[in-house]
Amino acid sequence: MSNKHRVVITGVGALSPIGNDAQTTWKNALEGVNGIDTITRIDTSKYNVSLAGELKDFNIEDHIPRKEARRMDRFTQYAVVAAREAVKDAKLEVTDDNAERIGTWIGSGIGGMETFEVAHNQLNERGPRRVSPFFVPMLIPDMATGQVSIDLGLKGPNGSTVTACATGTNSIGDAFKIIQRGDADAMVAGGTEAPITHMAVAGFSASRALSTNDDKETACRPFQEGRDGFVMGEGAGIVVLESLESAQARGAEIYAEIVGYGSTGDAHHITAPAPEGEGGARAMQLALDDAGVTADQVQYLNAHGTSTPVGDLTEVQAIKNTFGDAAKSLKISSTKSMTGHLLGGTGGLEAIFSALSIRDGRVAPTIHADSPDPECDLDFTPNKAADLDINYAMSNSLGFGGHNAVLLFKKFEG
Repeated sequence: MSNKHRVVITGVGALSPIGNDAQTTWKNALEGVNGIDTITRIDTSKYNVSLAGELKDFNIEDHIPRKEARRMDRFTQYAVVAAREAVKDAKLEVTDDNAERIGTWIGSGIGGMETFEVAHNQLNERGPRRVSPFFVPMLIPDMATGQVSIDLGLKGPNGSTVTACATGTNSIGDAFKIIQRGDADAMVAGGTEAPITHMAVAGFSASRALSTNDDKETACRPFQEGRDGFVMGEGAGIVVLESLESAQARGAEIYAEIVGYGSTGDAHHITAPAPEGEGGARAMQLALDDAGVTADQVQYLNAHGTSTPVGDLTEVQAIKNTFGDAAKSLKISSTKSMTGHLLGGTGGLEAIFSALSIRDGRVAPTIHADSPDPECDLDFTPNKAADLDINYAMSNSLGFGGHNAVLLFKKFEG
């Protein structure tokens, strides 16, 4: 480890169904605020799904001029707003002297789905000449990281990881490794998604992944009996990662240190997890090994916990296989119970929750936790936040395609 740079989190930025900035989102998470409600973005009368976690009282023109915003899909707009917040929070000034050492690594699971739908309708109704010249730059998933780098003037390593629901976690892990090996001094990293569109809702419904429950108080109920699928959410979670040397040189506030990253493939099925969470367990163990710590040293786990019948149970099995006897004393929560599932954006948001849990010594709850599944028999912090002195916190993300990504965070010690 001595030849690797230590990496710390110095800034956070978020847009979520429970807050239009990171600190409001975190405050509401601790209070158990439910961000899930009736879908307003699209008419769902022909769908068997009616709920989602939408942003509330958010106007992009408060942040980006209308003409400029219209040239970005919403997933890119969200990334730009959250990235600006994270960089401002980090008090990181980008100059000609350091721009080439600050990079961007922001992913999206499905990219500009809304842009695709609009262009497809234009093509069908008005012909190919009416398709916007901005169609491709608005559609492609890497444009969030591209636009953020342009907006902030970041000239360092620039990339985009796309691993479905593991995207945000993989993106932060990949950025962590870039700094750790010395290829950048800082990275703006995370995930973003704007999936509440006709095609996305129809597609996930067709795959039977979404909850068809129309009660906003029970639809998203991770690890509980009666759960029947995930509830879609939208937003972005972006962090500023920085080498410890860089952060200390400029006197930056440090939220937490990132010390471990594990990434694996199930090689099993396009949507179903491997039996007993074998791939997820390997990713958790890799993150622990990367950090050089044992499972019993971890106090808190932000679970993937999507509220799907098979997924939740499989993750519980993976946790037990990884943590052994220590699983019973581990504090766990699924913050998706409040935000819904932000797909590619969810890992970025949950990394922020994990880091702020360490900073504040508090664990956000799993809400709607009134009827626990007997097979999900761990401590999921039901309904109310809990005080906890946290030295190590883990965050899990598991995606379609068999993608498993895990991050391990540590309380910073100088």
